[in-house]
Amino acid sequence: MTGTRIAALGHYQPAKVLTNQDLAAMVDTSDDWISSRVGIKTRHMAGPDEPVDELAAHAGAKALASAGLTPADIDLVLVATSTAIDRSPNTAARVAARLSMGSPAVMDLNVVCAGFTHALATADHAVRAGSASRVLVIGADKMTAITDWTDRSTCVLVGDGAGAAVVVAVGADEEPGIGPVLWGSVPEMGHAVRIEGSPPVFAQEGQSVYRWATTQLPPIARKVCERAGVTPEELAAVVLHQANLRIIEPVAQKIGAVNAVIARDVVDSGNTSAASIPMALSKLVDRGEIPSGAPTLLFGFGGNLSYAGQVIRCP
Repeated sequence: MTGTRIAALGHYQPAKVLTNQDLAAMVDTSDDWISSRVGIKTRHMAGPDEPVDELAAHAGAKALASAGLTPADIDLVLVATSTAIDRSPNTAARVAARLSMGSPAVMDLNVVCAGFTHALATADHAVRAGSASRVLVIGADKMTAITDWTDRSTCVLVGDGAGAAVVVAVGADEEPGIGPVLWGSVPEMGHAVRIEGSPPVFAQEGQSVYRWATTQLPPIARKVCERAGVTPEELAAVVLHQANLRIIEPVAQKIGAVNAVIARDVVDSGNTSAASIPMALSKLVDRGEIPSGAPTLLFGFGGNLSYAGQVIRCP
């Protein structure tokens, strides 16, 4: 058994930006209404010719370049997504083809907004078990493709993007950089966040999600820290799923991470589902807001009322 770490990160967002003013021209809403209820100002929107695997491949290529690796160095590709249109080839296989990889194992994980932290834990387990050596982990979603643009309660939330991490084994004398995962779900409340139908459409019970997230998740997140052997006060950063600023801020406060930088990428990017955590983390690292090696809490939650979190050492 060996530990793992994140060697590098990367992120990608489509060029088109959709502002609150743009949305106000499409549906009965306003900048004040959106800002006060969800804290979002802008979001990025992929075009019809930009599928999820293209977003994912861009982010993956950036992470590989930052890690100083080639696509051929990767032996496992994990993509967390819930918005891929096709079932086969899966998104991971299409990413591998776009990046001209050799013959990696390729798997998609659909845990919606908690997808990236589930995939990161799966990568950690695969390396520890000896079934992979270098893993490309990507969270990518094109939420705007499954949105009802007449429903102002959901259309104001969503954006598109991708974030990626390269996971590698640590040396025998190195401290592991990815802590134990704590994950679970509330199956009987799976109806609270849905992507259903043909064509599929995103819907949620906003108040139910808000109450669950702000009351049930903080003690779980503190237990994640306990498993990693750190206190909330020792955290340098907290990167929660970027669902809604009205959820992020109270949950972060209740965790007790009083000295941490709190990721608020939702303001500029909206809710990008599985992409939100790696994208927000990559931006914080790019801006130098988290020191290398600093303990950082990643915590995904949402669809299926699933959750997964771990403390990592920042690359």
